[in-house]
Amino acid sequence: MRLVGSLQLVLLLALTSKATCLNIPLEVEQPPTIITHTSGPIIALPLDNTITIRCEARGNPPPEYRWTKDGEDFVPPYLTTDHIDGTFVLHNKHLAPFRGKYRCYASNKLGTAMTEEIELRVPNVPKFPKEYNNPIVVKEGDPFILECNPPEGVAPRKIYWMSIGLQHIEQDERVSMGTDGNLYFSNALQKDSRQDYCCFAAFTKIRTIVQKTAMAVVVESLKPGNESVDSSNATEAPPVRIPSLLLPSGVQTEKVLLKGENLQLECIPQGYPTPTVHWMKMGEKLPLRTQLKNFEKLLFISSVDEWDGGKYMCKAKNSAGEAAHYFDVIVEDRPKWETEPPQSQLTVIGTDVHIKCSVSGKPFPDITWRRNGKLFRDDPLSNRRVLDDTVILHNARAADSAVYQCEASNSHGSILANINIMVMNMAPRILTRDFQEYAVVLGGDIVMNCSVFSSPPPTISWAKDETLETIEGERFFAVNGSLQIIRAERNDSGKYVCIASNKEGKSSVTAVLDVKDPTKIVYPPEDVQIISGNTAQLMCQVEFDKSLQGSFEVVWSKDGEEIPLFSEENSRYFMDDGMLQIMSVNLSDQGIYKCIARTSLDEDNATALLTVLDVPDAPKNLEISEMKSQRNVLLSWIPGSDHNSSVTEFIVEYEESQWEPGRWKELQKVPGNQATAELALQGHLNYQFRVYAVNVVGPGPPSEPTERYKTPPAAPDKNPENIKIQGHLPHQMDISWEPLLPIEHNGPGLEYKVSYRKLDVEDVWREHLVKRHVFAVRNTSTFVPYEIKIQSRNSHGWGPEPKVVTGYSGEDVPTAAPRDIAVEVINTTVLRVSWTPAPPATVRGHLGGYNVHWLRKRSLLNPNKILDERQSLSFSGKRTHAIVPGLEPFSEYRLTVNVFNKKGNGPNSDSVTFNTPEGVPEQVPILTASNAQKDSILLVWGPPLETNGVLTGYLLHHHLINETTLEVVDSQETNITGADTTQWQLRGLEDGSLYRFHLRACTRAGCGPPLAQESTTVTQARAEGQRSNFSTQGWFIGTMCAVALLTVVTLMACFVRRNRGGKYAVKEKEDLHPDVESQGMNDDTFCEYSGSDSEEKPLKCSSLGTMNGDDALGDSVSRDSMVDYADGGREFNEDGSFIGEYSGLTHGGSVNEPSGPRPVTA
Repeated sequence: MRLVGSLQLVLLLALTSKATCLNIPLEVEQPPTIITHTSGPIIALPLDNTITIRCEARGNPPPEYRWTKDGEDFVPPYLTTDHIDGTFVLHNKHLAPFRGKYRCYASNKLGTAMTEEIELRVPNVPKFPKEYNNPIVVKEGDPFILECNPPEGVAPRKIYWMSIGLQHIEQDERVSMGTDGNLYFSNALQKDSRQDYCCFAAFTKIRTIVQKTAMAVVVESLKPGNESVDSSNATEAPPVRIPSLLLPSGVQTEKVLLKGENLQLECIPQGYPTPTVHWMKMGEKLPLRTQLKNFEKLLFISSVDEWDGGKYMCKAKNSAGEAAHYFDVIVEDRPKWETEPPQSQLTVIGTDVHIKCSVSGKPFPDITWRRNGKLFRDDPLSNRRVLDDTVILHNARAADSAVYQCEASNSHGSILANINIMVMNMAPRILTRDFQEYAVVLGGDIVMNCSVFSSPPPTISWAKDETLETIEGERFFAVNGSLQIIRAERNDSGKYVCIASNKEGKSSVTAVLDVKDPTKIVYPPEDVQIISGNTAQLMCQVEFDKSLQGSFEVVWSKDGEEIPLFSEENSRYFMDDGMLQIMSVNLSDQGIYKCIARTSLDEDNATALLTVLDVPDAPKNLEISEMKSQRNVLLSWIPGSDHNSSVTEFIVEYEESQWEPGRWKELQKVPGNQATAELALQGHLNYQFRVYAVNVVGPGPPSEPTERYKTPPAAPDKNPENIKIQGHLPHQMDISWEPLLPIEHNGPGLEYKVSYRKLDVEDVWREHLVKRHVFAVRNTSTFVPYEIKIQSRNSHGWGPEPKVVTGYSGEDVPTAAPRDIAVEVINTTVLRVSWTPAPPATVRGHLGGYNVHWLRKRSLLNPNKILDERQSLSFSGKRTHAIVPGLEPFSEYRLTVNVFNKKGNGPNSDSVTFNTPEGVPEQVPILTASNAQKDSILLVWGPPLETNGVLTGYLLHHHLINETTLEVVDSQETNITGADTTQWQLRGLEDGSLYRFHLRACTRAGCGPPLAQESTTVTQARAEGQRSNFSTQGWFIGTMCAVALLTVVTLMACFVRRNRGGKYAVKEKEDLHPDVESQGMNDDTFCEYSGSDSEEKPLKCSSLGTMNGDDALGDSVSRDSMVDYADGGREFNEDGSFIGEYSGLTHGGSVNEPSGPRPVTA
């Protein structure tokens, strides 16, 4: 196979005599290698239940383990059973016998590896010995020491000197504790005498504190001449003493410590006066890290190094002299590897092997060599030489394979290294499984392994299976014998062969590579803003190689942490087909969400920002500051978080403790970009305030309330509003108003001054002080105008000057009726009535309007029958005329008018009598066509139920109809003059034709609406057949049926006419007009009473515009009414008369009439 570039993948490890680093796969036989073990020392604490000492090694065959303790074989009591190794466990109850140094050995047939010594320390429980301490008697000025001698225990250990009452003994330059725990007194004073010096030792690791038996000190004072006396008779200070050192003793001390430890040099002097201590390093300055502690008696240097060694001096000095001490500081070091421990080696037979153990330390370490755990000494007669720190194996053989140990020791410790030496010749052994399958996504990188073990090292090459040509190309690399392919392509799929060879032989394995489609997010999630409490949806649609379905998954993370979708804690999260749904989102859900789509080979991810909108947090730090006065304050606050939605406004609320404690009310609104509010407050209230913010999501929670703020009392700021003046009684004026709210009182003792006087006359103000919010002025004239004003006051003064309002005293019913009543009959059902208004003084109240009453006395068709049908209409407001609809045609009426106000109706005017003209009849109730012949048809009908005048006859139209197109072919008109005629034989018709008939009833005023009927004449042949049997002819039967039907209709008409009419009572005046001002009447509204004298009915009100049908006025209303004029586009003048002509109107029928009828005289 030939590819771009030329890179032959060949791994050649040259065979040399130089040893190489050993890393042998476990599949190959090899000696043991210690991989983990416990490092010493181990300190057994009382709180530890068990002590585990570990030792684990790898090797092939698996190693076996043994232990030694203090150089002797040791069988552990409890071996672990969870896995096979050398670990054992000791229980804390009986650890004392197990103190010592342990070593682990791991062996198989190829050698033995060993560990360093592991020391187990089992400390005793610390305690002071029981003892009796005699009191220490010392002369004043002499030094003395209180010895602690604390017990040994688990570090760290802390020493305290306290009294029996656990009060610390005060320490200073004169009295201080040394690092050994003893308490040193540079000179004794009488205040040092006490009976309860106690030394406490605390061991924090084992939570133990022990106490030494209390010690007593008696300080004897001196007489003049330095003679001792009782301390109560002391007279002078102690004598001066030259300094010397209580600690350390002698002139010079050698201090040896390890590199990295902390250096502590201590000098505690004695003498009087108390000496001071000074430090120096001979020949150079003290290190910068030097610290002086314990009142400069202790020199401390942390983590010393070699250059911190040398000679140090401390000097104690007072007025009497000085003393010095020298410290020789020596810094040594434990053994350590100079670079790294010696490495294991794999080599071929016949080479020389060098094992060098390079170590350092102070003093320089001694090196001990072992082979398989046994001492290994120099043998000049063999090929194995031990030359101090180096072992040389000349012309190494397979028998020289073993585990060699190098151990370096000095007085401060030891280090040990196990070195596996393997000497062998071996053909390549490929440890990678044959036909190992690999998969990589398109464009990805892949490494196909070829793990080989051999001695000498092998040469490794790769080839494509089909051609066995060495792979070349810039995308192919060798990585420790494995083949790496970068930016994989489709044609890289296939079989590859790894070939390993050396001088001992050759071997190969095959690897199978499959290049798959990459995982790709095609619809990533988008940034979204959502209101708290709603459900958020984040979409993530993915394309991937379907062969990886088993390992494919989509996971979501929030702010870098994966969301466990199926845990109870995340029950609000749901995922379906890649979509993440978050139910009832809250502020904690805000963050960056990442969709991760992954398979076993690759993954893709996309992120989106979820922003949660919520109501604002409560404002904080509310502060009140006074402005111009105590009742004008500035409230300020710090806004809370707006939760991603800008604050539109702040609401300031208040609560006061006097009138409505605990109830918060809105006081002021502030724009959202402002954090202060100027508040004008009422007086004599104990306020507290709070603020909440509002954004598009809604109002947030309120802030914490402020401290109480009390305003001083003051006069009222306002007067009552909404003053109402009413006259419920004729000689009384009732004044009421909206009282001040309790918080508006501004102080105690609120009352109102009511002032009133007559309007437009010379009158003085009459004043009354009241506490209620109503006042009645009695004995007034009826309906007289007044000026009224109301002013508030309290114990601190009057409110502002009040505004004057105007009102009237009580009303009474009108005393006069309208005059000059005139009636103009517009048509058969509508009239115009006019009048001259009653004088205003007689109305005695606010004018409500006028009532028009009319009585239908009789029908002119039957003048002898008295009907007494009463009706009325109310017309609100000031007017001089009205339109009265709904009259019956051809009737005699009587009409009156009265004025009304809120109190009731005035007297009726003089009555006016008038007649309504004739109207057109109603539609005939029935029309039948029968006895159809070839040229004639018999029409039979019933008379109209209401003729609305004197019936003069009927008008008949008949139309010839084209049965195909249903169009009118011919039309004719017939006048039937007989009022009593109810049938008509229509002749001269065409045989076998369809006719449509329209019949109208007529009076002198015109003809009413038509009733239509259709029928067909018979053909010539059928007409001849009908002559054979007269008794069965259809016309005869139809005529008989029509006569019977007409008889029934006539009876019904008589019954209805007899029961129409009756008496209609006009209700009482008070019921007719309960409240004219609230009725909202106009010229187009009418109301009528219906009922009998013994039964009152509610007032029916309708608009004239709704009288366009039978349902509006019933059968008693003629269609020649106001509706006809309204529909016809006519209108009224202001006086109620028509604009234009209204006579000679033609009423439309139910079927369109043909144009150009041909008249026929009957």
